[in-house]
Amino acid sequence: MKLNMIVGKKQIVLASLILILGVAVYINWTFANDENSIVTGAQSSNASSDSDKNYGDAELVSGSADNSDDFFAKARLEKQTSRDEAVATLAKMFGDTSASSEQVKEATDKALTTAKMIESESKMESLIKSKGFQDCVVYLSDQSAKVVVKTEGLEQAQAAQIMDIVVTESEVPSENVSIVEVK
Repeated sequence: MKLNMIVGKKQIVLASLILILGVAVYINWTFANDENSIVTGAQSSNASSDSDKNYGDAELVSGSADNSDDFFAKARLEKQTSRDEAVATLAKMFGDTSASSEQVKEATDKALTTAKMIESESKMESLIKSKGFQDCVVYLSDQSAKVVVKTEGLEQAQAAQIMDIVVTESEVPSENVSIVEVK
C-alpha cells in the first residue's frame, strides 16, 4: 500500500510538471501570436568574447530579409514547433512507467529548465518591444542568447538596452549574447 502511495505521488508531481510546462509553452505561443505571427531559429553570429568589449560595443550583424515580417513569423513558428517537440518528448518520458527515479528526476529538471527558458524568452521579447523596437525574437540556451531585432538602424545605445535586458533577465554572460538586426 505504501508503494502505491509513492507511485501515486510521483505521477501527480509529474503530471503537474507537464501541466506547468504546457502552460509555459501556451504563454509563449500567445505572446508570439500577438502580431499574427509564429517562431524559428535565428540566423545570427556570436558576439566577440574579447574582455575589452563594453556593453554598448555589441557586435551587430545587419540582415535584410525580403519581407522581415515573414522572417519573424517563420522564426516564431519554428521556435514553437521545437518547443512542442520538446514537450512531447518530456511527456513521453513521464509516461514511461519503467523509468527509474533518476530518469524521472532528470526529465523533471529538463521540464523545469525548458519552462523557465520559454518564460524568460517571452519576457525578454516583451521588454525589448517595449523599448520601441518593431519586432524581435529571443533564443536562449544554457550558455548563450541570440536576439534578432527588427529595426531601421541599430545604434550602440539601443544595443546596450537589449544587452541589459538579456543579462538582467537571464544568467547568460554579456560576452555570450549576440544581437542580429533585420531590416
